[in-house]
Parts: sequence; C-alpha cells; structure tokens
Amino acid sequence: MKPDHKIKIQECHEPLIPISLELFAIESPHPYQKVGAPYHLCQVKSPYYLRQQVLNSLIAAQTKLQQNYPGWKIKIFDAYRPIAVQKFMVDYTFTETLKAEGLTLDSPSLTEAKRQEILELVYQFWAVPSLNSATPPPHSTGAAVDVTLVDSNGKTIDMGSPIDELSPRSYPNHYFESKDGAAQKYHQYRQLLAEVMLSVGFQQHQQEWWHFSLGDQMWAWLTSQENVGDEVVAIYGRIE
Repeated sequence: MKPDHKIKIQECHEPLIPISLELFAIESPHPYQKVGAPYHLCQVKSPYYLRQQVLNSLIAAQTKLQQNYPGWKIKIFDAYRPIAVQKFMVDYTFTETLKAEGLTLDSPSLTEAKRQEILELVYQFWAVPSLNSATPPPHSTGAAVDVTLVDSNGKTIDMGSPIDELSPRSYPNHYFESKDGAAQKYHQYRQLLAEVMLSVGFQQHQQEWWHFSLGDQMWAWLTSQENVGDEVVAIYGRIE
C-alpha cells in the first residue's frame, strides 16, 4: 500500500465540471482516445473535467504564469480519468513496454519474474486501477491534472522527457545537477511549472514532473509531510 492510501477521504461532493478548453492549450485529439481508451463506455465521456476548486486553482496558476510570461499557457494533457480508462492505459502501457523489449504476452521468454519486473515499472508511474473507494487512483477523483507549458507562439515547451515516459527522466529534479545547457533549460522550465502550480495550492507527484493534484489523497499526504503533526484529509474521492 502506498503511504497516501492511508489518508482518510471525507468527500465534499463538489461537482465535476467541464473545463473551458478555450482558456488553455490542450492535446487534440486526446492522447488516450487516440490509442482506444474506452471513454465511450463511461458516464463522463471526456477527460477534460475537473472538480470546481481544482479548475479554479488551475486558472489561477495560469494567471500567475502569464504575469511573467505573457501569452504563455498551461497545456492540459489529461485531467479526469475513469477507472475503465485507467485500467485500459495500465494494460496498454504494460503491453507497449513488453514490445519495447521484444516480448509479447504469450512469449515463452516472458518469465513470471520478468512480468513482475515490468509491472513494477509500470506501477511506478501508473496508479493501480483500484475499485476500492478507500484507494482511488488520483485522476479518478477529478482532483489530478497532467500539464505542461506552451509559449506565446503556441509551441510546447521541451521539458526533457515526454509525459508518461517510464524512466528516471520523468522525476521532477532529474536534471537538477546537470551542467549541460539544454538540461539546465529543462530543469528551469520544470521549476517554472511547479512554482506556478504549487503557488495556488497544488502538490506535485514525486516521480512525475507533469502530475499535480489538489484535494486528493496524494495531495493530503504530501501536505501532511510539510505540516508534521497535523492531520490532513482528502476531500475528493472517486467519481464514476
């Protein structure tokens, strides 16, 4: 069990609302829809939804960004993710990781030890698609969002690794100590993204430079680490 799964959830029943997409840059078509994620089978058929306060805070983060970087925008890669989509993407990522190693699900050389090794890698970056209401995946709560930045010309900023890459390059401070000029730029832009998001109340996933949340279990656990002794609870549970 991950430490944030021990956090209590006191659902506040705040609504899940559509994101006004004209406010932000977005991925279109959505990257998970492109690979067949089953949004059509879900009650909410679009990933571009968030809880009301989470969306308000995302708008505030972009306002902060534009104070020093006029014309720049936050680009939303993913937001609300139903459990069915979470499961599909975990399975898809597992299969794609097998392919990258020259394996398939029915390969004789896919030992149980190798299967577990790849699963552990996948679950470093993808939450378990749990149906347990006490341990919801962050995106299924409507409180987590995957984001990057675009400049005033609409060009997506190079952060040094693509979103969802299963490697240490995804860690927020991967480039912190690098002396390479390009790597220093990647770190600078990751810091900029983190600063504007954290300044309005979000917390950042410790292994993903793109993932931020507000009000879910991960947010509550990270907040409690900063305020030792205070009990912090999550206010958003799973929405289906």
